[in-house]
Amino acid sequence: MTVDHLNKLLLEFSAILLVAVVAVRLASRSGLPSLLLYLGIGMAIGQNGLGVTFNNAELTQVLGYAALVVILAEGGLKTNWQEIKPVMPAATVLATVGVGISVFVTAAGAHLLCGLDWRLSMLLGAVVSSTDAAAVFSVLRTVPLPSRLSGLLEAESGFNDAPVVILVVAFATTGPLDSWYVLLGTILAELAIGAAVGLAVGKLGAYGLRQIALPASGLYPIAVLALASLAYAAGALLHGSGFLAVYVCSVLLGNAKLPHGPAVRGFADGLAWIGQIGMFVLLGLLCTPATMGSAVVPALVIGLVLVLVARPLSVVFTLTPFKLPWREQALLSWAGLRGAVPIVLATIPLVADVPHAQDGFNIVFVLVVVFTLVQGPTLPWLARRLRIGEGALGQDLGIESAPLEHLHGRLLSVSLAPQSRMSGVEVSELRLPAGAAVTLVVRERSSFVPDRATVLRAGDELLVVTTDEAGEATEARLRAVDRGGKLAGWLQGRQ
Repeated sequence: MTVDHLNKLLLEFSAILLVAVVAVRLASRSGLPSLLLYLGIGMAIGQNGLGVTFNNAELTQVLGYAALVVILAEGGLKTNWQEIKPVMPAATVLATVGVGISVFVTAAGAHLLCGLDWRLSMLLGAVVSSTDAAAVFSVLRTVPLPSRLSGLLEAESGFNDAPVVILVVAFATTGPLDSWYVLLGTILAELAIGAAVGLAVGKLGAYGLRQIALPASGLYPIAVLALASLAYAAGALLHGSGFLAVYVCSVLLGNAKLPHGPAVRGFADGLAWIGQIGMFVLLGLLCTPATMGSAVVPALVIGLVLVLVARPLSVVFTLTPFKLPWREQALLSWAGLRGAVPIVLATIPLVADVPHAQDGFNIVFVLVVVFTLVQGPTLPWLARRLRIGEGALGQDLGIESAPLEHLHGRLLSVSLAPQSRMSGVEVSELRLPAGAAVTLVVRERSSFVPDRATVLRAGDELLVVTTDEAGEATEARLRAVDRGGKLAGWLQGRQ
């Protein structure tokens, strides 16, 4: 690697990033997940496009794993524990038992309808059974969902990667398969180790970051992402599920009320976008469209079995005991979008030299592209037809907390979302705890000091100063008014 090589590499990389950023804008207008455009960029650069030759499946797998760590960390940091806590049992069952049902039903369809041998059928069933939260919410971001449903989707997508990876690695071995009870025991052991590591790193990391005041706000995002990576590496080296460890750790850190929380999430969001762009461009480079003609029919058949039979059966069997309404079950069945994980997992058999691994990769690639094109744009329509999300609130109230060590206080930066019910509330009607006050309002690029009669508006940014003792109660009160309006908690006084 010389300086000239570096210059060319930076030129190519920056050009791809800029094209990908513009592609995100196009995807948001069309309702398609941006992953399809990233795959298209890779294919356009590849052998059947500009002629760039790339066939290193092992490098793609390694970089794909690294990207998935960042993507899962970002998803965990943005997961609201209060939303997923009530649905944790349902999400856990759907991400484990539901995945097992989906794997075996899809494998049976591949074997019986496409004539594939059982080994390859089971491998394909495992590869395509993991859902992708980024793909789901990229098309549902304009359709507010009930917190129960959005929490279930987030938790399922964060948890189901772990058992699927274990199954794919097991089926991708060239030797004889382990007995089912050995495989089940391995899955349970790896999940337990991953969860324990994630809990330990997350709790210790959150405690340490609250006790140590870092000299620069930019160090907090670095520390949080380092902790998430530590959880993954420790979980994997201890023969546990590193993916589950990083997600659990990130959920704990994201809900620990650390200083500069929005900055941490923004930093992770940027890294996740870079990870997605790089991963999908590499996957697009790895595929050869000219050789994929024979994969179209099997991909369509297996995809139909997965979307119309396997996914609905897994949802019905696992969620009916939790008394989830049929409308929400219908949306969850259709919302099982495939994205980054299946295509990355399809590189594992390639690296292991499993027979017909290239055919399997082509089938997975075509399946993900075709059914994302079908399911993605129709998800918002289905949510409206099922009347799911009507009247639901938008994004959570954005509050950033910065410590004021010498003053024993906190400075809260509060952003009102467009659908916030804090809009129309007077400052006095916030009824903040003693020791807290709204000191500044920023509105339409101008700022002013509010009085008690100042009426807040959607889009306002507030600067709230509070003592350490009243900090948590102040945040809780602001979130309550954001969701319930000026009468929130009226009977409970100043909570």
